[in-house]
Amino acid sequence: MRMWSDADVAAALDLDTAIASQRLAFESLGRGEAQLADKVAIRTGDDTTLCYLSRLSPRHGAVSKLVAVHPGNVERGLPSISATVLVMDAATGQLAATMQATALTEIRTAAGSAVAADVLALADADELAILGSGVQARAHVRAIARVRQLREVRIFSRDAARREAAAAELAAELGLAVRAVASAEEAVREAPLIAACTLSAEPVVPTAAVAAGATVISVGSFEHHRCEVDAELVRRAGAVVVDEVDAAATHAGPIAGALERGDIAREQLRALGAVLVGAAPGRRDATEVVFYNSVGLGVQDAAAAHAVLGTL
Repeated sequence: MRMWSDADVAAALDLDTAIASQRLAFESLGRGEAQLADKVAIRTGDDTTLCYLSRLSPRHGAVSKLVAVHPGNVERGLPSISATVLVMDAATGQLAATMQATALTEIRTAAGSAVAADVLALADADELAILGSGVQARAHVRAIARVRQLREVRIFSRDAARREAAAAELAAELGLAVRAVASAEEAVREAPLIAACTLSAEPVVPTAAVAAGATVISVGSFEHHRCEVDAELVRRAGAVVVDEVDAAATHAGPIAGALERGDIAREQLRALGAVLVGAAPGRRDATEVVFYNSVGLGVQDAAAAHAVLGTL
């Protein structure tokens, strides 16, 4: 059995490989091939511990992941999310690999959003608004830049120094026009692609500034009490797409709230996998706002882990 460090995982999981793994993960779900257990969550104050279990296909060993989300780690100079993955052998069920999964979670989450952006966003979308300036915010710029030719990226977060540092880092790394802006409205206005990458319990996307035809991605709304978008955005969206309907209905703050209020019917939710395999429509025209809410799925971890092992 090999033990993989975060550095090992990051070296093995380049963005193009990661994006391909996430496309496969969602397509496997869309075809009904993947097996996905319910996510288990334990909350202590603002800290959350999560457990995932899935199997990408009968040909692949089962994968389990334990995740700790501690928002206060930012002030400690530590990652807010840490994780460990166990990969089982498909034939014997024996433990085949153990992976530190902080890097895996970072990369697969952003790669999954890139898959969603590629299938849902306008083909000529060339501006990206990022809300947040942490690890996931930066990872999303890198990943989405692989599926769209970005002309400009605008970043807003509450901490001016952090958003300036993130913009400078990404501009130097990617050779893109990346700039920090002074408000969420300035970031979002006229942007055809918007990604919210925070741990906020309050809406951070200014719905009034969202342009017609925009695709809005939320990855921080992965628990019932976390809600990066407001009720009006969900009501306004022509298409509401989720990574998996049952998981979103239970865990995604904006989706659970909309269902509870009757703003949307469960039957209106479209799973990303179903869109990818043609079983459900995605974007229907160039003017509708599309909202994609990701809570994160075990099958994403399974696909990423098997990509690291070279067994996809």
